[in-house]
Amino acid sequence: MSNRMAIALYQPDIPGNTGTIIRLAACLGCSVEIIEPAGFDLTDRALKRAGMDYVERAALNRHLNFETFDAWRESEQRRLVLLTTAADEDYADCEFRADDILLFGRESAGVPKDVHERADIRLTIPMQAGVRSLNVAMASAIVCGEAMRQLRHAR
Repeated sequence: MSNRMAIALYQPDIPGNTGTIIRLAACLGCSVEIIEPAGFDLTDRALKRAGMDYVERAALNRHLNFETFDAWRESEQRRLVLLTTAADEDYADCEFRADDILLFGRESAGVPKDVHERADIRLTIPMQAGVRSLNVAMASAIVCGEAMRQLRHAR
């Protein structure tokens, strides 16, 4: 079982966001789990531009679909933490674990109900009334930063 936190992206739509998350993960020591199909070619220039030289430095894993990802996750006995606007628990109230997998949905549609139900924990980032959602790269930075703060403080 891995003790490296992971950021999982469910069928990402936007290469620039994915590249930014890859860069974030490379800098923080997280892995990135891409759950296919992506809405773009993972060799896309925009992905490489956004991720810069961090694409080569990141621990990047691709999963054919959610079923293969979830089977891998269960074999590793890792907790799946879904970030969603359809949750009531504030991300800052969660006690993160070093081997958590932070799952972020598609920019255009989030995750389907069956994926939502497979999550061990569902968290949200509180926002002002009248706004729809944060950019997925921003959301991943906020939550991953809090998780890392907690884990480093716990040492």
